[in-house]
Amino acid sequence: MKRSVSIKGSTYTFAGMKELMAKANEEKSGDQLAGLAAADMRERVAAKYVLADLTLSELRENPVIPLEEDEVSRLIDGMVSDDVYHDICSWTVGELREYILRTDVWGAELYELSRGLTSDMIAAVAKLMSNLDLIQAASKMEIKARCVTTVGGKGNLASRAQPNHPKDSVPGVLASLYEALSYGIGDAVIGINPVIDDPHNIRALLEASKEAIRKWEVPTQNCVLGHVTSQMQAIQMGAPADLIFQSLAGTERGNASFGVNIALLNEADALIHSMGTAPGPNRWYFETGQGSELSSESHCGVDQLTLEARCYGLARHYKPFLVNTVVGFIGPEYLYDSKQVIRAGLEDHFMGKMHGLPMGVDVCYTNHMKADQNDMDILGVLLASAGVQFLIGVPMTDDCMLNYQSLSYHDIAALRETLGLRPAPEFEAWLTRLGLMENGRLTKKAGNAEVFSGRANHQPFHANL
Repeated sequence: MKRSVSIKGSTYTFAGMKELMAKANEEKSGDQLAGLAAADMRERVAAKYVLADLTLSELRENPVIPLEEDEVSRLIDGMVSDDVYHDICSWTVGELREYILRTDVWGAELYELSRGLTSDMIAAVAKLMSNLDLIQAASKMEIKARCVTTVGGKGNLASRAQPNHPKDSVPGVLASLYEALSYGIGDAVIGINPVIDDPHNIRALLEASKEAIRKWEVPTQNCVLGHVTSQMQAIQMGAPADLIFQSLAGTERGNASFGVNIALLNEADALIHSMGTAPGPNRWYFETGQGSELSSESHCGVDQLTLEARCYGLARHYKPFLVNTVVGFIGPEYLYDSKQVIRAGLEDHFMGKMHGLPMGVDVCYTNHMKADQNDMDILGVLLASAGVQFLIGVPMTDDCMLNYQSLSYHDIAALRETLGLRPAPEFEAWLTRLGLMENGRLTKKAGNAEVFSGRANHQPFHANL
């Protein structure tokens, strides 16, 4: 493994793969906090030079966390297609970047390529890409998944309705939900973050959201984002859950801090496939975000971008319906300002798709970060241009329970209209039936939740599910 490079009379040497990968990363406050970042731009460029010349075989033979030390490493390595890997193992990371960006290489070729890549390889190539590279590469990949609706179709931008309430009030949740639906938001999932992580409370929220879905025959899926064990208990009590959720980390220790491991995820996977209320076949919802491992002191000396890629390697095993990075949720300790948030959002979206995942992003920031809503609008446009498969919407951009800023319901509607994108096909047909959409565009009735105040003029509609 090459460890050094000379640039204009200065020699830069890197002790090993962890240091090289960290110092090749774009500037992130989390890497600086962990003491892993390059000292300056020159050292960062030197690390990129060395990384570009590494072969894919060197990356596989020198994982940032050895297989014998970490179950996530073992799972990721075990999923690699040896046939694909043997065809590309002599490529350098620079050559991998050039292949991904070739104008004659598109989704099918990239999906096949991804089967021979580890998460470390995908992280490495992301470090060599500009923002525009990340947008161009991600836009080539169309990755479909199906639960009740189908996400990932070309020209579609799906959305999660996040109707949270600071007291888990069912009427409050439903009021927010109906506003979301009136804007055409919620085709990816009706996803509620509970204040009280209790199986009985989770069951009540699942039943309320499912009742709304059934009453209005909404072609979508529900999920309550409690801890996976609480959801499992609620499902075993009879709660109607279409999807099961869990946050993931990129290390075994990080997942332990979340109270999960692969054995537990396997158990939950079996449960949702046997007792879930959706036809599937994709029934998982995972969330990630750069920096979570540093929060729990479980980063193992690895930079936050590489750890994020490993989250996607773990998620890939379960063939999920949805995966999203909550890109600016943790705060400035890990992504200091809007420049870093935008970069991380584009990196995460690209890396998720390169793992073959139906990838979404919560375009968000905290109120103590050097960012504002205009920055989020920029990231939303960039991601929509890159073919992001879903975005998250909250009322008026302000989540009153989690206390952070995201996109609003009408922001996502505006992105669809501006860029000529449409909801999931089943959901669009339903919106058209209710008079909220016509020929792919919202009507004057859109944004008025009173559409759902009664069924006076509502004719039964049965989507082709």
